[in-house]
Amino acid sequence: MKSAATAVSTIVALVLFRALCGDAKTVISVDDVQSIRVDLDLSNVARKVDERFLSVAIDASLIAEEKFMNLLNSPKLRTLAKALIPAFLRFGGTKQDFMKFNPRGRYFQTRENSSRSVLGNLCKRLELPPLLENRLKQEWVLQSKTLLQEELEGKYKKTKFSEYAVDLLYAFANCSGLDLIFGLNALLRTSENTWDSSNAELLLKYCESRQYVMSWELGNEPNSYEKKAGIRVDGYQLGQDFVHLHQILQESMIYNSTGLYGPDIGQPRDHRKDLLTGFLETGAEAITACTWHHYYVNGRDTSLEDFLDPHVLDTLATKINEVLETVESISPGKKVWLGETSSAYGGGAVGLSDTFVAGFMWLDKLGLAAKLGVDVVIRQVLIGSGTYHLVDDNLDPLPDYWLSLLYKRLVGPEVLKAEVLTNSGPKKAIRVYLHCTNRKSTHYRQGAVTLFALNLNKNEATISLPAHLANSTIEAFVLQSAEASEHSLYSRSVKLNGEVLKMVDDRTLPPLEGRELQPGEHIKLPGFSFAFYVLIEARAPLLSYANAPRLNGIPQKHQRIGLCPAVTMTTAATAQKQHFDKHGQVAKREKLKLKYRYFHVGIDIIDISIDLPTSTHNTRSCSASYYSNVNNRIHEHDLFPSPNHMS
Repeated sequence: MKSAATAVSTIVALVLFRALCGDAKTVISVDDVQSIRVDLDLSNVARKVDERFLSVAIDASLIAEEKFMNLLNSPKLRTLAKALIPAFLRFGGTKQDFMKFNPRGRYFQTRENSSRSVLGNLCKRLELPPLLENRLKQEWVLQSKTLLQEELEGKYKKTKFSEYAVDLLYAFANCSGLDLIFGLNALLRTSENTWDSSNAELLLKYCESRQYVMSWELGNEPNSYEKKAGIRVDGYQLGQDFVHLHQILQESMIYNSTGLYGPDIGQPRDHRKDLLTGFLETGAEAITACTWHHYYVNGRDTSLEDFLDPHVLDTLATKINEVLETVESISPGKKVWLGETSSAYGGGAVGLSDTFVAGFMWLDKLGLAAKLGVDVVIRQVLIGSGTYHLVDDNLDPLPDYWLSLLYKRLVGPEVLKAEVLTNSGPKKAIRVYLHCTNRKSTHYRQGAVTLFALNLNKNEATISLPAHLANSTIEAFVLQSAEASEHSLYSRSVKLNGEVLKMVDDRTLPPLEGRELQPGEHIKLPGFSFAFYVLIEARAPLLSYANAPRLNGIPQKHQRIGLCPAVTMTTAATAQKQHFDKHGQVAKREKLKLKYRYFHVGIDIIDISIDLPTSTHNTRSCSASYYSNVNNRIHEHDLFPSPNHMS
């Protein structure tokens, strides 16, 4: 571990980062039996995921009877969905390959004026009256049972949907601020077993006429087509089908620049690997990102123990790595998504997938997927058939919804490195992940990080910070079952820092307030709980090699990026560090002698100046420039084209 004193004598990037912003690496350590040591590396952003990393799905089964699409007009459901933005909204699933667009001339009539006013009026006009909403919710309970029976029997009825259903779906996405992805039916085949695009083109034409901006998928789990529909489509042909769809989209004024995602295969097994390989060889260029599905267990024969088993959770890493390796070998650089995922396949595990214990699988999946390089994770489902939904039959949020909401508010897209250390090997009952804190959170300073942790054990775990962070401000968000009995893990309610979470009313979510730990207070993670800890004064780097601006003339691999980016050089310079009093006035100036080593890239560095903070109101800034002699002309270069701020 490098100290600030050591850093001052090293190259300028590390000087600026340690001298101004604190140590880059911290270790959490404790000594007793229930204590753990966690290594946190704040020196570099390991990777960055899409800001819509946590996204949600609506199962296509909702359209089996078109009237149930009206549930999307519930003010409560809109409130819950809007709180999860930014996010994708995938409309798809098994049922998408058994549904067909059937225009009937029934759609919303809107005035031909500005789209903004139309949207505002439409969102208000479409809201469900309470009586109608209650009746639909009651009928949906019966419909869900019918759909579940269909799933159990493996016999899927074909469904037709009209413009009205499309309008309702798009209005929900638009009113909630979600980015819609619509799943097209890939089982419409010609006699030569190629995709018959005629029905999709009919739908696309309608959506374009309405100026509905959305992205597209084609087919759901093609590896199971033979089992579900008696049709076999190999990867090579599937790739050609996507190329065909891509060509159609390119001819559209609206959809020529929208996303196309696929092939939405099931998790890797031998025959599915072959399907993915064949697909990528013919269709990789047509897709924006490669999608696959993952579930840990079979919902029909799983148990509570599976949801808490570290070995079951670890199986995800194997599957992710297999997919990443396959994609990288055929289509290097292609983004990979978990296009559909939850705890248990087959509609979920009754009595488990919609309870508090499901949160362990969900939070660990979010942490592990981001850590390994998955760009987006789409949760099955926000609403639809099955038992793995985020809201119940009354549209009230379930434990995994509250967990997702906290994740959205506290966890940013920048992934940092965290590792649990013990004296006797990995302690897998405690699992931790680390990200930069969501910068859109209103009151957290830049440089804050969010540590989220799971305790799969019934015993409390204690985490204590090292000396240089012992007095740091930490805000804790601890989620536990709302019940204290032996059946607590089966609870469909959750407590945040001891308070049961529930909506204030259909349009209002409760405040999600953290508990500020006293300086020096140990972090305590209760048994069978998961928590988010915001280290407000961590001062993590704002840039990484992956997303840093290219310094003029300096190869990116030679840049040293910290809170204040800098470049190593042969010359030496003197910088001035300023100290501020509580009123933000300069109290003391301190000169620092900075020495650099320059990686020769054909530029003769003859001078450098570094401007350190000149004012503060809980904000400091760094900037630097250097002069170079290029072709006998003196040039001044700004090392930070866009000055970066830190706290």
